[in-house]
Amino acid sequence: MDNQQQTQTWLAQEKFHELDVRYDSEQRAIWCYVWPTSRPSCTPELLSEILHLLQLIEERVGHGAQNNKQDAPRYLIIASRMPGVFSLGGDLALFLKLIRSGNRDELYQYAKLSIDIAYASYYLPITTIALVQGDAFGGGFEGALASQVLIAERQARMGLPDVLFNFLPVCAYSLLARRLNPAEAERLILSGRTYAAAELYDMGVVDMLAENGHGEEAVRAYMKKQNRANNTYQAMHKVRRAHQPMNYDELAQIAEIWVDTALQLNERDLRIMERLAQSQEKLVVLRPSAEVKQLA
Repeated sequence: MDNQQQTQTWLAQEKFHELDVRYDSEQRAIWCYVWPTSRPSCTPELLSEILHLLQLIEERVGHGAQNNKQDAPRYLIIASRMPGVFSLGGDLALFLKLIRSGNRDELYQYAKLSIDIAYASYYLPITTIALVQGDAFGGGFEGALASQVLIAERQARMGLPDVLFNFLPVCAYSLLARRLNPAEAERLILSGRTYAAAELYDMGVVDMLAENGHGEEAVRAYMKKQNRANNTYQAMHKVRRAHQPMNYDELAQIAEIWVDTALQLNERDLRIMERLAQSQEKLVVLRPSAEVKQLA
């Protein structure tokens, strides 16, 4: 059994509930579509499945020589099955419950899931691509930033609204400071603004801008371009990581700061968070039945 067949086999054996994962053997690309069973935010269930997939890829593909095999997976694309939504961000309903009950341990476990995903994505031995075709806020925006390449359709909107309820995102500074300088990263985080994809492209946050409805086509064009000079692209990814290594201890320390900040929020802050959580619920995209999914 060659590597392509092996990849299709082990992906088929995995039972994902929050993700739709498919393998394109021609492009040697694992397409992972976010398809949550509940609200379109970063629930612990969704984050756990994403981390599991990243760990599987790390285990199956590995570092070094295996990555150079002609039929080994070369790309992981993260996209969304939800029309107009990439991800609405952190699980605010859960945050409210844990903060009001003073549950530090579960808050930290949530933060740890987030930093584990950021760290695993950064060092994954294949090229990671985020395709944003709709709204990506808070943790959803952070998830896109964790990929090596961020491709967005013009209609996409992204932002970090945490400052609006006196909070902060857990991974955004570490990720943005690798695309911008630290001062620009801080300004973006503290603005609380919603940015158009074109603005973020001009800033250097988005790597490629696609016309509406042509995001997947843009991803395939990028992969085709990289394939023509894959050694150079892979070496450039390694150079970037060598120049800007991601320190896990730093991420863990930031996770502690995030938890401390969460537990210091007052009732006024929580009421604002509650209104945003209600907005998340109103924007829920009903997931098709299992039968419809199989036909998709």
